[in-house]
Amino acid sequence: MDQQPPGGPDPSAPEGALGCYRHPGREANVRCTRCERPICPECMLDASVGFQCPDCVRQGSGTGHGPAADRPRTVAGGSITADPRLVTKVLLGLNVAVYLAVLAKGDALVEELMLLGRATTHFGGPLEGVAEGQWYRLVTSMFLHQEMWHIVFNMLGLWWLGGPLEAALGRARYLALYLISGLAGGALTYWLSAPVQGSLGASGAIFGLLGATAVLMRRLNYDMRPVLVLLAVNLVITFNPWGGIAWQAHVGGLIAGTLIAIGMVHAPRERRDLVQYGTCALVLAAVVLVVVARTAALT
Repeated sequence: MDQQPPGGPDPSAPEGALGCYRHPGREANVRCTRCERPICPECMLDASVGFQCPDCVRQGSGTGHGPAADRPRTVAGGSITADPRLVTKVLLGLNVAVYLAVLAKGDALVEELMLLGRATTHFGGPLEGVAEGQWYRLVTSMFLHQEMWHIVFNMLGLWWLGGPLEAALGRARYLALYLISGLAGGALTYWLSAPVQGSLGASGAIFGLLGATAVLMRRLNYDMRPVLVLLAVNLVITFNPWGGIAWQAHVGGLIAGTLIAIGMVHAPRERRDLVQYGTCALVLAAVVLVVVARTAALT
């Protein structure tokens, strides 16, 4: 259990560079509206005005009315959970499990699960793609990796970006962000790449998390330079002259993740669920429209 100092902000910490009072190693540019102690995204519980720390919520100092109003919530209105990284761990486990299955079964499994636009014999045998009705490839390709370096980089990104986002958004919203970002990356790849070109990897979903992280940091008035540098480096790698990277997946996931995060963290409190899930529905509808239109063009 973390040791917690007595109430009140830390007077020795400079303004704009405070450390969370429960997690001293984490930057905290937001203060509890009740006790004014600095809190990181994991400790920010939604209150009727601003955010409160877990101690103030636990002591019943919330300003809502009734049990439902005083129930602690994340920045985006999600439920507080004992393990704020559970969904991230499950997603990481699924990716690793599929990778181990690929190691065991080889190229045959890759050909069955990768994103492929149209039927081809390019990979050594007759294969059907999304245009022939195998829409499941848009989902399975999100968890598919063939090279060790590929899964290592993607899973590091999932762990570093996903954990804080899951804590800030809540499980359901975070899972929706991840899956729709991955689908958007696959849809843009299906639309713009050669129909017989296979693609795979969780990069679209990871870029969605990166875009959402930028939106969340902006919402919390954090220093944007680290995430902007990370984004710039990844975009340089994405559009490197040596090729071999499905840039469409990266761009599609980044756009979807950014749009969904804007809807989630800027939704007005009184219409929060409507705006948040409405944003997810609109982005998902755009994904379906792109897939349907591309399928019609290929058949």
